[in-house]
Amino acid sequence: MVKHTGLIEKIEKKYQIVLASQSKRRQQLLSDLGFSFTIVDTLDIDESAPNNLNYIETAEYIAHKKASTIKDKISKNQLVITCDTIVVHNNKIIGKPKNRDEAVMFLKTLSDSKHEVVSGVCILGYDKYKLFHDITTVWFDKLTDSDINYYVDKYKPYDKAGAYGIQEWVGMVGILKIEGSYFNVMGLPTQKIYKELAEFL
Repeated sequence: MVKHTGLIEKIEKKYQIVLASQSKRRQQLLSDLGFSFTIVDTLDIDESAPNNLNYIETAEYIAHKKASTIKDKISKNQLVITCDTIVVHNNKIIGKPKNRDEAVMFLKTLSDSKHEVVSGVCILGYDKYKLFHDITTVWFDKLTDSDINYYVDKYKPYDKAGAYGIQEWVGMVGILKIEGSYFNVMGLPTQKIYKELAEFL
């Protein structure tokens, strides 16, 4: 197996990376980034945030909240990564759809308009942490009712903020352009995580 001899090797010599997420997409992206890691669950935390926070603060707040559930279990040689991704349309947060009707409604809202995808990330060490965010702007083309119904019924995007995955069919046919990180829209801002991990060396 070929290993990166720079940052990745230095981080892995000093730390064991822990990804606190059950998301298969986040697990795959962190693996593709080149890191070895273990996975833990954040125990179904309440992902609500105070109403006075803006959407950037909300994403960071929830990421930190996830990290705080396991901070007492961290050893000195561990770094825990948590992430929360939200979709924002006209300054309103669109979460994960609770059912089919809500998924259809969310996609109709996003159709023929732009929105922001905001990820808050917390990297938690034994005696310090880094809290940061990334924002990607996404422009959707106009989606037909047939497009939306087909996508929701085939892909069942109930685990995704905004009711869509950019890497899935609706992203292939419906997204005109993005400004920012593609991987952030998938759920993990890989470039920023890679950069911020260097701060722990």
